Amino acid sequence: MGLFLGLGIAGIVLLALSLLLDGVLEGVFDGALSALFDGWLSLPVLAGFVSMLGFTGAIVLGTTGFGPGPATVAGVLAGACAAWATYRLSRALMRDRSGAAPHQDSLIGSTGTVVTSIPASGYGEVLLRLAGQPVKYAATAEGPLARGAEVWVTAAPSSTSVTVRAVEH
Repeated sequence: MGLFLGLGIAGIVLLALSLLLDGVLEGVFDGALSALFDGWLSLPVLAGFVSMLGFTGAIVLGTTGFGPGPATVAGVLAGACAAWATYRLSRALMRDRSGAAPHQDSLIGSTGTVVTSIPASGYGEVLLRLAGQPVKYAATAEGPLARGAEVWVTAAPSSTSVTVRAVEH
């Protein structure tokens, strides 16, 4: 049972190392094996396999009357399932391209609130929501706007400033 527990712990350590050394195993052979294994030879996949082999083998050995042979078979099956699930999850995460970063032009037309009053010929601050998160921007307006006024973004001249007008109710 000690060998199985050691494998399980080694898999967890390998997983922690994969977080720190992301892409090192893939780069060891300078990409020569990437076409052959297509992501199967990665630290997270190997860590999932080794840890599930070890922990499943220890559980089967400790809870049943089976010997080390059947425990190893059960561990290899569970490890293969964990490796496959890790591979599929990592591929799905790598293919996800829907999270495009918001651009300053996406602010145009949004509403916000003045948090630092805007003088007639200067800058104040407005609080807007960008991708659902509150963000403060430097703001100019055609006329003065008091703190707390609701505003409409008419332009975004830079990534840190906007031009606003008061919302008319």
